[in-house]
Amino acid sequence: MRARGSTVTLLPLVVVAALALGFLLLPAARAPRTERPHPALIVLGAAQYAGRPSPAFQRRLDHALALYRAGGVRTIVVTGGRRPGDPHSEGEVGVGYLGRRGVPATVLIAETRSRTTLENLRNARVYLLPSTPVTLVTDEAHAPRALALARALGLDANASASPLSPHPDRRYLLREKLALVAYALLGVGLR
Repeated sequence: MRARGSTVTLLPLVVVAALALGFLLLPAARAPRTERPHPALIVLGAAQYAGRPSPAFQRRLDHALALYRAGGVRTIVVTGGRRPGDPHSEGEVGVGYLGRRGVPATVLIAETRSRTTLENLRNARVYLLPSTPVTLVTDEAHAPRALALARALGLDANASASPLSPHPDRRYLLREKLALVAYALLGVGLR
């Protein structure tokens, strides 16, 4: 004979499981893409390999370059530190990449110590005057969480997302979804 309360006890678990499954199957949240960027861009770091931007980082940098060339951008802070033993930081690699494509050195700032999105934003803020509005440049999957973190830090921020690769890594998309939920529920600024 089954206990009468067991069905009632399982109901919340079934509801939570159904919500979690639905969340994981839904397309990723996307930050609105701003039409006009602010005069200051923060390009959030991504991997670099032996002094060359990874494909994901290159898409972010190319997007920042297009925004700069469209006019109105006066400062670009490229963020990202280095892994232990790596002679190159993401910030330095990104600034070099943009510099070789004609962005003047007076526009470019390399933030070279951060390893997480939260650190990217905190450290980039140091290079800007207080209350400077910023446009975050990152990819479509990362933009919603990056924008939420920036606003939580008190930044006047919007986002202009670069496209994802034609075949994005599903693990990356899932990680960004889970990190956004963790931030929303727990206030955790995961990577």
